Amino acid sequence: MPTEDVSARFVDLDGWPTRDAVEAMYEGQLSAVAAVRPALGVIAAAVDAAAEALGRGGRLVYAGAGTSGRVGVQDGAELPPTFDWPYERLVFAMAGGQGALVRSAEGAEDDETEGRRAIDAAGIGPDDVVIGIAASGTTPYTVAAVRRAAERGAVTIGIANNEGAPLLGAARFPVLAETGAEVVAGSTRMKAGTAQKVVLNLLSTAIMVRLGRVHGGMMVHMHASNAKLHRRAADMVVRLTGVDHTEATEALRRSNWDVKKAVLVLHGQSPQEAADLLDGSNGVLRAALAALDEGSGSGC
Repeated sequence: MPTEDVSARFVDLDGWPTRDAVEAMYEGQLSAVAAVRPALGVIAAAVDAAAEALGRGGRLVYAGAGTSGRVGVQDGAELPPTFDWPYERLVFAMAGGQGALVRSAEGAEDDETEGRRAIDAAGIGPDDVVIGIAASGTTPYTVAAVRRAAERGAVTIGIANNEGAPLLGAARFPVLAETGAEVVAGSTRMKAGTAQKVVLNLLSTAIMVRLGRVHGGMMVHMHASNAKLHRRAADMVVRLTGVDHTEATEALRRSNWDVKKAVLVLHGQSPQEAADLLDGSNGVLRAALAALDEGSGSGC
């Protein structure tokens, strides 16, 4: 398969000057990013389906083995601090268990039974979104996990780097990023891994946008848990409302450091009214502001 092929161009790589070798690797990284472009339509469709399911209270599940599994865990682990995504709504189905994140468990990727068991054990259902990642697209653990998730009605997304891979056939939304042969044959932490990370960045960020956790290009659903994030939250409120930092900080304190509630408080709502308005708008600040504007008949 292409991701395992030896490229004729790089057979003498170990004899090249270091600068030339590094340039070749760099060019490979650029081509990996470009390989994602043909999949943008599928990624967008997957985002819409995922946001709909997650909006019903579902969980985001990452399934993978080895490098691909670790890339998935890295993406998911960033969602709570960035978008205040609840930890209890994240599931990591990693071949070999959590220990495989730092210590290779190569044999675990061949265990189809364990892949299915991980999905069953998590009680995956129609409101959940399962993302399977495998450079080859043939990893038995990952393919089995995605197939089982599909059987249980989940939204399934498969990310692979080889055309016609079983993982792509198993998923409702097949995302192919054809990265071809690696500079170092089979080292899919290189081009394939870069493309996977790009795809996951697009998927998870766009899902959070669709779920109302981004407004005005800012992380308005961020959990402000320290002084740095308090300052960032105040900056957001200033930008969104035009008040000064003192007013913004006071509104945030009244709103338990919730940026969206603070914005609504500065539009004349009490913290409880702001919370109710957001609840009625599925947590989307833009929709809450529109409802407030419509209800008041003003141009605020």
